[in-house]
Amino acid sequence: MVTVRRCAHFVPGANEKMLDKALATEADALVLDLEDAVTPENKDSARATVSGWLADVDFGPKERMVRINPLDTPWFRADMEATMVHPPDSYLVPKIYGPDEVRLVDRVVSELEAKYGHEAGSVKLVVLGTETARGFQNIADIPCVPRVDALTWGAEDLSAALGARRNRGPDGRYLPLFEQARTACMVSAAAAGVQALDTVFVDITDPDALRQDCLDGAWIGFTGKISIHPSQIDVINEVFTPSAEDIARAGALLDELTRQQAQGKMAFRFEGQMVDVPHFTQARRILALAEALSNR
Repeated sequence: MVTVRRCAHFVPGANEKMLDKALATEADALVLDLEDAVTPENKDSARATVSGWLADVDFGPKERMVRINPLDTPWFRADMEATMVHPPDSYLVPKIYGPDEVRLVDRVVSELEAKYGHEAGSVKLVVLGTETARGFQNIADIPCVPRVDALTWGAEDLSAALGARRNRGPDGRYLPLFEQARTACMVSAAAAGVQALDTVFVDITDPDALRQDCLDGAWIGFTGKISIHPSQIDVINEVFTPSAEDIARAGALLDELTRQQAQGKMAFRFEGQMVDVPHFTQARRILALAEALSNR
């Protein structure tokens, strides 16, 4: 089963107007934010608002993802208790230090699934793996329970945690340390067999730079990205959606594979290139995503 999560779009957890706008977009997932978008004095009211959205709002095919507050805050347990009455599809778990915290969140969700009569394992976790220095160090071990469905990373919070003055160079590309964090997230997700979801692009005024940032992520294996402004959604979706040409080529390659296999061959020339098993794997991924999108 392919998770269709090309664009996961942030919605502040107490803003009805922004939710209405987000519901009208083509984002695959809406991240209902109880953390950074909500001031401390508004945590309780925002939690009640998001819980009401989960109970009453028709999200259609969009994934309902809630970003909870970090485990070491006084709001974490209350966030879980309130939002699990009518549960989201997934939680975005921030400020993780290592696998023990992921296991704790997993246990809490399991307890609340049982308490409220929900199917065991039905609520997934999307874990932010590099918002802390220790999380960065431990990222290979963070996808440690079956409930983890995706791994993402955070350049802005990592910058703050490290005391870095900036995370990108004058050319707009990530500085080496942050590119290392991005790569580590990608490799850890691939090793665990979960989705790799690229982090936000903060300059909402530069769609060309956003497109290049999406391409940089897609080229190394990311299959989706988080957005912070509605204007970013269409660009992100375009980059992470297989083109008609990609789909046609993947289908033709697998058709040719069938013919070549009948002759006992698993490596052959196709469109001027030698192809073998890795190319077939990528073609199947493209067609699986295309099929999942067509079935939405």
